[in-house]
Amino acid sequence: MARNQNAAEALTGAAQDAVLHPGRSADPAPVSQKEVSANAGNSAVGTAEVDNNQPDAESIDSVEATGDAGPVRAESRQRTLRLMLRQCDRVLLMDFDLLAMNDWPDNFSVAAARRSRDLWMFSAIVAATIFLSGLTGFVPAWIAGGGFGAFIIILLLGIPAVRRIYTSAPSYLDLLIKRQRMMRDARKHAEHLEGKEGLIWQCARMADFNPALKNARFSSLLHLSEQKSLPRALSRREHVRLYLIYLLEAENAYGRAQAAFFEGNQEAIDKGWEKAAAEPEDRT
Repeated sequence: MARNQNAAEALTGAAQDAVLHPGRSADPAPVSQKEVSANAGNSAVGTAEVDNNQPDAESIDSVEATGDAGPVRAESRQRTLRLMLRQCDRVLLMDFDLLAMNDWPDNFSVAAARRSRDLWMFSAIVAATIFLSGLTGFVPAWIAGGGFGAFIIILLLGIPAVRRIYTSAPSYLDLLIKRQRMMRDARKHAEHLEGKEGLIWQCARMADFNPALKNARFSSLLHLSEQKSLPRALSRREHVRLYLIYLLEAENAYGRAQAAFFEGNQEAIDKGWEKAAAEPEDRT
């Protein structure tokens, strides 16, 4: 009994005094080929996901450039429209009735007045001839006296104050004076519109809003306007009417350009582009 107890104590002490020294690691468990392939696939997928999650520097730069180009392009367009509107705003001062010259004496009225003038002059010459013939003795004195009286009456009928008593038709001289006055007023108004820098050649920049401004028949007017000599060249009614047609087309283009400007301004305000959303400058 004692021997068994001593043996148990000896075993217990030996177990307590025993120390495990590190040695060769245990052999790993055998891994199948399928598990190796699966692990490799998972590693590749993880690497691809990490690469995809990283932002591309070139993509960021292109997006930022596109975002910056929007306000810059809008600001440039608004500045161009504002300049065009400012250069062509005098087209709004156009007096249509003055340039249209609706009261212009037509050719038929002028021709009729010229015939009346010729008849009056012929009658006066005949009466004067009869009177002078009586002085030389070719005709009797009473005929010469009648010719003199007729000559005086014909002259009186040609006086404007007397003429208005028996007819309301304007004389040939009145029609010519009226034409000259209307042309003078039209040239003065064109000079006011053109100013010192010229008007319609600057309005030609709005041709994108009205292609009619590119018509070849306006080329001479544009050239004269650029040379600041257009008002002096308006010597006929046809020239003034052509000038009026161009002003009407320019006014139409001005309205479209103004609408585009306000539309772009509102769009810039909605998108928060403060530099592009600028009001037209006040003229001083």
